[in-house]
Amino acid sequence: MATYTENLRLTLIADGDESGTWGDTTNDTLNYLDRATGYVSHANSNANETITISDGSASDASYLYIKVTGTLSAARTITLGPNTLQKVWFVENATSGSQSIVFKQGTGANVTIPNGSVTVCYSDGAGGGAAMYNAFTDLILAGTTTAATLVYTALNDGSTTLTS
Repeated sequence: MATYTENLRLTLIADGDESGTWGDTTNDTLNYLDRATGYVSHANSNANETITISDGSASDASYLYIKVTGTLSAARTITLGPNTLQKVWFVENATSGSQSIVFKQGTGANVTIPNGSVTVCYSDGAGGGAAMYNAFTDLILAGTTTAATLVYTALNDGSTTLTS
């Protein structure tokens, strides 16, 4: 009987299983693993939602970079499951409506991402009390970079850059 990996819920085929379908299951697993390094544009339908990585299945939550789109009339909460998942995500709030999105996993801490912002967050996978953390909250820049030496520059294309 197949089992599944802890975080991406990839299928682990047991000896003697998957007769006649071993190749299909293996290819599916490799595609899911490939997603874990990629990007997805996830449309939120102006509602709180749960995105779950199910056993041996595709999910937007399995991607490394999630760009959340849609038009929001209020801040929306996106719960990433299962609550035992330990994973890192780059999250972009590219929604319209000037609303924040909140990423959470269980009843623990969550991460609020303002409209137009990108952050890196990770989950602790602690079950019902699982928490989501902003990886940049206590970011330390090594070397000679200090807040005083950072320069914020508006570019002609409307984007910005931060340099030291």
